[in-house]
Amino acid sequence: MKHIQVALLLLMLSIVTQASTTEATTSMSPLIDTTLQYLSQPRETTASHLRMTPELFANVSGSLDDRGNCQCSVYLPDTTFPVQKAEQLQVIATTLVEKFERELSVVKEYSERIELYQQKILNLTIRVEHMEKTSVSYTELDFQLLKVEISDLDRLVTQLKSTVIGSNVIVDQIYLEIRNLTILVNELESLDKNNILAIRRQIVSLQNRLKECEESRNQTTAPPYFPPGSCIHGGLLNVSQPYVVKLNWRGSSFKYGSWGRDYSPSDPEQEVYWVAPLNAEGRYLQYFRIYKTFDDLLLFKPMYERTLAYGEGSGAALYNKFLYYHAYSSTNIVKYDITNNRIVLSKALPNVVTGNRFSYAGVSWQDIDFAVDENGLWVLYSTENNMGNIVISKLNETTLDVINTWQTRQYKPSVSNAFMLCGVLYATRTVNTRKEEIFYMYDTNTGQEGRVNIMMDKKLDTIQGIDYSPTDQKLYVYNDGYLLRYDITFRH
Repeated sequence: MKHIQVALLLLMLSIVTQASTTEATTSMSPLIDTTLQYLSQPRETTASHLRMTPELFANVSGSLDDRGNCQCSVYLPDTTFPVQKAEQLQVIATTLVEKFERELSVVKEYSERIELYQQKILNLTIRVEHMEKTSVSYTELDFQLLKVEISDLDRLVTQLKSTVIGSNVIVDQIYLEIRNLTILVNELESLDKNNILAIRRQIVSLQNRLKECEESRNQTTAPPYFPPGSCIHGGLLNVSQPYVVKLNWRGSSFKYGSWGRDYSPSDPEQEVYWVAPLNAEGRYLQYFRIYKTFDDLLLFKPMYERTLAYGEGSGAALYNKFLYYHAYSSTNIVKYDITNNRIVLSKALPNVVTGNRFSYAGVSWQDIDFAVDENGLWVLYSTENNMGNIVISKLNETTLDVINTWQTRQYKPSVSNAFMLCGVLYATRTVNTRKEEIFYMYDTNTGQEGRVNIMMDKKLDTIQGIDYSPTDQKLYVYNDGYLLRYDITFRH
């Protein structure tokens, strides 16, 4: 009704507007009065044709705006029919119908499940009754199959009970029958007349004992033991799987560096470890930490942390409580006292090529690489005379003088890293992102070089440092910021 009244009001206002434009010479006041009279009191002919109720309208006063347009306000009566309540009732009815349909489908599903469960229980009951009546002794497999089926039913009915709101007599009855079946099957299994199940269990136990005996007989003998610091073995035979110790103490962004265990010939049992990550760019050595025990290393409890006036590369090594490293942007090698926190000696290494010209493959700024083994302190590098191939020099750890030098035919930039073991150089190369191969060796005792084939697993792509410790005969590997450790197996 309100919509009809608004439409009529708009129609009347349009008539007023047309009248004001066509009769511009006529005064506005008579026009307004005439129009409003027409709205409130229609003519007889008009009322007889339109049959409109004049009580819907009333005389109202109007006004002219700045442009000469007529303006008036008409207030429509409130609606008497509750349309909003009717719409709310319709929405509620629709929602109830949808809920009823959903609940009805759930009830149908439950009914189908209950019928299926009842059929399964009937089948199981028949099988159990048959087992009770016959004198045949059933195998453990028969009982296990029954138990599995009953267990499945138990699980399904438990799930069904959890979805049913309130108590359901049929579901409770099925649940009780499944419990009774479980008890009955257990009793049948315990009353096996011919003790076949017990005999079968004994046979299985004997078979397992026989298998263990065969496995122990076929096991290879344990590798021979060689005392730490000795070289009475026949050289490197194999390495174990890597043991991931931890991430370096500066974080995953510091992918370059070195770590290992100190070797002191006078006190070989001491536990001193160092971790020396380079800066994030992989060139500067500024900080390193010393740990008194391996447990302290795992728990981030350093004995002390030292700051250097810049070393270069990840070739540092700790030997007898002195850290040896390559001085930044020079040909000097440095001996650093970790106890007193001072540089003891710095000396140029003869003929060495620096400036990242002959570093290892995939590892920058490792032109000089220190190594420690049972024979003492070594340094690995390249020279112009040897055309970038690896040069091995034995150092006097007190004076840093070169005692002896060996020139290999292995190009250093084609090697991923290297270490010394009982006077033998072992070099590695990258096979793929998860494997390295120890492929080259040079024996300074005999002057002989050759090829080996020992695979090393790694956790990440690049190995930045390998250090061997004669104290525990392990390899310490710095692998993209992670500290790895390998056990070593020697030849007889």
